Amino acid sequence: MTARTPIAAWAQAHGATFGQFAGWEMPAHYGDLAGEYRATLDSAALFDYSYAGKLELSGPDAPSFLGNLSTNDIASLPLGGGCETYFCDHRAKVQHAGWVYRVLLDGMRNGFWLDTTPGRDELLIRHLDRYLISEAVEMVNRTTQFAQFHLAGPRAKAILAEAIGSDLPELDEFLHMERTIGANAVVSLRRHDPLGVPGYDLVCTNERAEAVVRMLVDSLGAQPAGLETYETLRIEAGTPIYGIDIDENRFVMEVANALRAVSYRKGCYLGQEPIVMARDRAGFVNRSFLGMTVSREEPLPAGTKVMRENTEVGIITSSIRAPGRSNAVAIGYLRRGHQDIGTILEADVNGVRVPVTVAGFPVNRS
Repeated sequence: MTARTPIAAWAQAHGATFGQFAGWEMPAHYGDLAGEYRATLDSAALFDYSYAGKLELSGPDAPSFLGNLSTNDIASLPLGGGCETYFCDHRAKVQHAGWVYRVLLDGMRNGFWLDTTPGRDELLIRHLDRYLISEAVEMVNRTTQFAQFHLAGPRAKAILAEAIGSDLPELDEFLHMERTIGANAVVSLRRHDPLGVPGYDLVCTNERAEAVVRMLVDSLGAQPAGLETYETLRIEAGTPIYGIDIDENRFVMEVANALRAVSYRKGCYLGQEPIVMARDRAGFVNRSFLGMTVSREEPLPAGTKVMRENTEVGIITSSIRAPGRSNAVAIGYLRRGHQDIGTILEADVNGVRVPVTVAGFPVNRS
């Protein structure tokens, strides 16, 4: 059964065209892709991300339970802290991506809010449940009970400060706080930059969702934007999506942001041995996640091989051309020895060689 964003009526009234995304009916665009794109880079845009997987974990053993199954030091997170993490198998191959926030739940209970890739909430619960033996941990799927938005752009902080009626402190990425927008819309504000510009995730109950977007868009001037623009920006920023840029056979240390999502200081966890061996024995990984500019307007198909002369040196996972740009960009994995910025390689598209140039993130922004 298809779920629907809690702001569907508001979005439709504002000209949204809807699409199907991971089992949800969500705003794809608002009729002006170029305007949405430029607003995000130059001002502020609000994206509906309510289809994100949202899990709540509580209980005295929740910190150690999550810490034993994921790559980051979750047990050491303070209240108001957060981190990116991966859930791996014993080979250190990524099975799920996650963003974990330590929160205060109803009844003053300490707990964790765990975001995951849209459409993978139940899969992650099943993965965690496999390892739940006698630990005192409770897991609840909150995906359909809470709305989630992403406010991104140079003016995002100023707009949020107006919305909450007070100064917004500088927050490092993944730090979060609870504030009230308008009369009674309590939201969790989280610093998060998946689009390569300053950004905040906002989470609230479905009942308060429309009040939040009315304040941010109708009253304070943020541009409503759809998931097609989000996809363009996240590719340019080099933000991977599980199931598109990462699969169950990808070694975690090859993935973007691995250095901030993997802790070498905490105790044992599932997949730790191959991670430590890659650091201590080899000192490098064979592939890295990188951006590339493409020497044509048309994006490259996912799965396109990247060649250097007659040798395969990489693979494309996502590609897009942003509105107003003269060429497409791509992200994917390149082998060691072919990763220097400015290196010219070739994408093999059905036997036709298309030059690509290794680039840093964000790709093609000027």
